[in-house]
Amino acid sequence: MKPSDLVVTRWGAQFRGRRLPCAIGHGGMRCTKAEGDGVTPAGNWRIVGALYRADRMPRPDVSSRSGLLINAVGPGHIWSDDPADPAYNHLLRAPGHPFSHERLARGDPLYDLVLITNYNWPTAIANAGSAIFVHQWRKPRHPTEGCVAFSASDLRWILKHWTQASRLILRG
Repeated sequence: MKPSDLVVTRWGAQFRGRRLPCAIGHGGMRCTKAEGDGVTPAGNWRIVGALYRADRMPRPDVSSRSGLLINAVGPGHIWSDDPADPAYNHLLRAPGHPFSHERLARGDPLYDLVLITNYNWPTAIANAGSAIFVHQWRKPRHPTEGCVAFSASDLRWILKHWTQASRLILRG
C-alpha cells in the first residue's frame, strides 16, 4: 500500500495521511458479491471516472494528475443494474430503457458526485454486482447498498487528491 491509496475497512478509511469516516454496504465487505446483496466487494479497484450534477454543483476540482474523465449527468442518465441487460453495469441514457436501472439524477444528494470504480466493469459478469460507486453518504456511517460513501466534503477532497497511481483498496 502507498499513501496515495484509499484504504477502506469496516471501521473507516485512510487516504494521504488522513483518517476519514465512511460507510460500506449493509451486507458488510466480502470477497464474493452478487447483485442486490448489499455487500461491498473486497479487493483492489481503480477509480475510472466521475459524474456530477451540474445543476447542483460546479465541476469538481480535480488534480491534473488524476487521469479521470469528469462528466456532468442530468435527468436522462441511468446506470443499468439488470443482469439480463446487454449493457449491465454501464452508464446509459433514458427514457425508454426496458431494463432495470438506477437514476443518477436522484432527488437526494447521494449521487451529486459519484466516483465510478472498475468493479465488474467494463466487461460485466451478470449477477456479479453493479454500480459499485464511491459517493456521498445519507448520514454518517449509514450503510449503503454496496457502495462506499463519505461526507460530501471528504468526497470532494478525495477526488481533488486522486492521482493515476491511486487505488481503492477495500479490506474485508
